[in-house]
Amino acid sequence: MVNDTTQAFSALEERALASAVDGMLDRICVRDYTKEVEIGAFQSERGVVQRVRFNVVLEVASSAAAKFDDVDQVLSYDTITEAIEDQLAFERLNLLETLAERIAEQVLDNPKAVRVFLRIEKLDRIPGSLGVEIVRARSTNGDVHEIETPKARTITPVYPNVIFMPNAVLHSDTLPAWLDAIAASDMPSIICLEMALEAEPSTNLDVVNKRIQLLSIEQNAWVLAAKDKRCVVVDSRTELDWAIKNGQLSIWAPSKMVLDSVTKPDAGADAPLALAHWFAEEFSVDHVEVLAGFDGASPSRRLRILADPSAL
Repeated sequence: MVNDTTQAFSALEERALASAVDGMLDRICVRDYTKEVEIGAFQSERGVVQRVRFNVVLEVASSAAAKFDDVDQVLSYDTITEAIEDQLAFERLNLLETLAERIAEQVLDNPKAVRVFLRIEKLDRIPGSLGVEIVRARSTNGDVHEIETPKARTITPVYPNVIFMPNAVLHSDTLPAWLDAIAASDMPSIICLEMALEAEPSTNLDVVNKRIQLLSIEQNAWVLAAKDKRCVVVDSRTELDWAIKNGQLSIWAPSKMVLDSVTKPDAGADAPLALAHWFAEEFSVDHVEVLAGFDGASPSRRLRILADPSAL
């Protein structure tokens, strides 16, 4: 890291030069790459986009690419821009710090990459700009060309059973039999619910009502978790991935994933089966299992309506 505080506001290239490590390294850079992004932890930053600027300097192991004019031997600038685009598309984030870490990890997954300087700035929050800057490097054993590959952040596809459980089942005597059948399945399962039977509060703001309705589904999720200790309420992609890989019977609490999604669902909590379809599509699942007792379900290619637990 740079110890001289005069480097704090310098261009990334100057910082990279001032903190150069032993060994011959080349540098490639992407300057002033600007995107319109929904990001931020404040309520005022939800539902709106703001300009975010990226500056990246990537140090790479030297090669013979320039000598032979061989594009296949160089690390492409696309490595940087694709990492930015991939992480922006994955999910909505609250923190620039999280976004920076994820971009750095993906860039450093390239075997030619050695060290990355990354600055991300919000351009619309104040008259100037505000942001974060990080420096990340591969670990070495004394030789910059003998690099230990870092653990890359990868998005592993998972294909669970997505099960829609209506209130008619949640509050019925058949619930234990349904849960036994779901738990006995060889496939990991995630249960989606509809809103609670109790009437939810209402305001004159549609955006607020939608949030309240999502919370009503989450109330039902906790009710189900209280009925059977095998059921665990989950609300994030990371937790869902872990639950699927470890055989946990999960109940989806939708607020976080819906609000953090880059591509928001067309359906809200008042159309719970359509919302379950959106959730299934997010996990590349092509249909939803609908337990008996939901009036809004009709047979289709995307639905499998189950009459009783034995159908599972």
